[in-house]
Amino acid sequence: MITRCVRLVLAAVLACLAVLLVGCAGKGGAQPDGPGSSAPAPASAPGWAKGMATVAADRLPSEARRTLTLIDKGGPFPYSKDGVVFGNVEKLLPPHKRGYYHEYTVDTPNSRDRGARRLVTGQSGEFYYTGDHYKTFKAVLR
Repeated sequence: MITRCVRLVLAAVLACLAVLLVGCAGKGGAQPDGPGSSAPAPASAPGWAKGMATVAADRLPSEARRTLTLIDKGGPFPYSKDGVVFGNVEKLLPPHKRGYYHEYTVDTPNSRDRGARRLVTGQSGEFYYTGDHYKTFKAVLR
């Protein structure tokens, strides 16, 4: 026989679970995309972004948006390694011949060196962002 106290605790736990399930399933439960989140490529995404996490250019960190502006203008770039060939040795981007991709530094606040953040461009106009030094990439939608 279950005591009254145990029944009350069980009822409270079930009520909390119900609230959590309803809250997670509701429209308000989703968080907006930000630099730290990934979203699957929307249906309107270009073919090169299909199957990848994406980020809208205006949702990138401000430093990455500044780097995009420099890339669009053709420089000048603050780091001597900006514009060098990116080898895609991690094979996280679509395969292409060497020289197809180029990388650019995205300033990382409080970093003593170039930091971990980069923008990688492809010869067909693709842009990719990594905030963790090539461990993950997001297709940048512009």
